Amino acid sequence: MKMNKSLIALCLSAGLLASVPAVSFAEVNFVPQNTTAAPAIPATALQQLVWTPVDQAKTQTTSLSGGGQSLNVPGISGPVAAYSVPANIGELNITLTSEVNKQTSVYAPNVLILDQNMTPSAFFPSSYFTYQEPGVMSADRLEGVMRLTPALGQQKIYVLVFTTPQDLQQTTTLIDPAKAYAKGTGNAVPDIPDPIARHVTEGTLKLKVKTSSASSVLVGPLFGSSGPGPVTVGNTAAPVYSAPAAAPSTAAVAASATAASAPAAKSEPVLNDTESYFNNAIKQAVKEGNIDKALKLLNEAERLGSTSARSTFISSVKGKG
Repeated sequence: MKMNKSLIALCLSAGLLASVPAVSFAEVNFVPQNTTAAPAIPATALQQLVWTPVDQAKTQTTSLSGGGQSLNVPGISGPVAAYSVPANIGELNITLTSEVNKQTSVYAPNVLILDQNMTPSAFFPSSYFTYQEPGVMSADRLEGVMRLTPALGQQKIYVLVFTTPQDLQQTTTLIDPAKAYAKGTGNAVPDIPDPIARHVTEGTLKLKVKTSSASSVLVGPLFGSSGPGPVTVGNTAAPVYSAPAAAPSTAAVAASATAASAPAAKSEPVLNDTESYFNNAIKQAVKEGNIDKALKLLNEAERLGSTSARSTFISSVKGKG
């Protein structure tokens, strides 16, 4: 148990900084793995939700209204959005956007990430999704990018979006359109008050999933789970709306082909030189703190028939911890 905690802590320490939004987003001081800060949701309630599948490189648009899904759980107000995301295509960049509507109100999202067994693995509070000024192709919005690394062997992870009673008591200060125009054209910014957006229980969410090569937050047990198998969710809904699909990139296809956990070894043994190459590369990656790279090397080595890569990885990480 002590070794497992050390392994997970090591993986997470490499990805915490990468889990914060890009420079354009305000700095937010929190730890994604502190799921105790999220509302406690019974497993039975999670299994009753309809989880909308989200494909890579598509934008999933969801309109939240009073007639949508909800959870009768303390700490959650109004409708929720529930998504299932492929977990076998490598590291993920998940961008969540909540648009400010015409009534100058906005849905302040919180996100709970669950692994394949519906176990909470990361929590992104509403403070993580910061105000972004309108652009040529975008409106006023709250937005955040979540960088996640699904543990090997998972087929999907779950993304639950909700708002809270505390969020509904707050507001977001927008930028007046005249100010935005002046800034965009390089003119003097007028001294006029900015509009205030109320936080409400209805709104429009957009979720986009892309593959990433950056270090990120680990989702799920590092070496799989000895507990019960994957939870079967009761329903899977067809997407309400998706933007036209873009052709998957070569990198995404390659990631999908190599992300499975403990692939079946080839019948013939791997060459000694190849075995040594992967073992040395795994040791070096762990030494540099690049656990994502070490896991990929482990996965590829075992695909080629290595019998020592896993023990090399475990001993390297244990020694580093």
